Amino acid sequence: MKSKHPFDLTGHVALVTGGNSGVGLGMAEGLARAGADVCIWGRNPKKNEDAVKRLTAHGGRVASFEVDISDEEAVVAGFARILGEFGRLDSCLANAALANSMTNPAYLDSTLEQWRSLMRVDLDGAYLTTREAARIMVRQGDGGSIVLTSSIAALFGSPREQAYAAAKAGLLALARSLAVEFGRHRIRANAVLPGWTRSPVFDAWLENPAVEEKVMARIPLRRWGTPEDWAGVAVYLAGDASSFHTGDCLRIDGGYGVF
Repeated sequence: MKSKHPFDLTGHVALVTGGNSGVGLGMAEGLARAGADVCIWGRNPKKNEDAVKRLTAHGGRVASFEVDISDEEAVVAGFARILGEFGRLDSCLANAALANSMTNPAYLDSTLEQWRSLMRVDLDGAYLTTREAARIMVRQGDGGSIVLTSSIAALFGSPREQAYAAAKAGLLALARSLAVEFGRHRIRANAVLPGWTRSPVFDAWLENPAVEEKVMARIPLRRWGTPEDWAGVAVYLAGDASSFHTGDCLRIDGGYGVF
């Protein structure tokens, strides 16, 4: 949907999965501030409610649905609810994921079920979400944007994160393939790779002095990322400002990956 200014998302409808906290909430808030109507998917009703209150303050329409992205029927039904509530879909930010590095077993002690449990959300869930979003955008016939939240774990090794890293690396390939297949429909697909970012899941770990000593030394900007750091990139990738930008992987990590 075209707008007068490339960063004006008035009339734009966006879905952010995992949009009730952390990076996802930062994305959702950026979109809402830019004028978009925003739907968030999350599994925690209280966090959904709090996020809706926060986003509604920016003046647009906001809705939240409890959707298990690893459940195909739930995902299909979730998109039907978006169309019923908002009438269309212009961008889909597939951000929801599991990240359990602090409780993961050592690789030799891990099980196939643990591997598959994470893959069902982090990779299969992204597949289901982007497939259904693309179906809607193709039917609408006026383009759209798909954004996949990967991670710097896709590029840099870390113990006990093999499943997470493998899933996040898969999202980079998925974004590139979607960009090629759906470019003729003017549907763009890109991935973002967050660096070390504060969120309720990671705050305690990032505050560990040993972690700060080892990791902060490799971040040229000398700070952790915050959810607010994801507002601008979400607005850029969702709307007309990035109309010729597709098939890319944007690493946003305070310089961690170049030092």
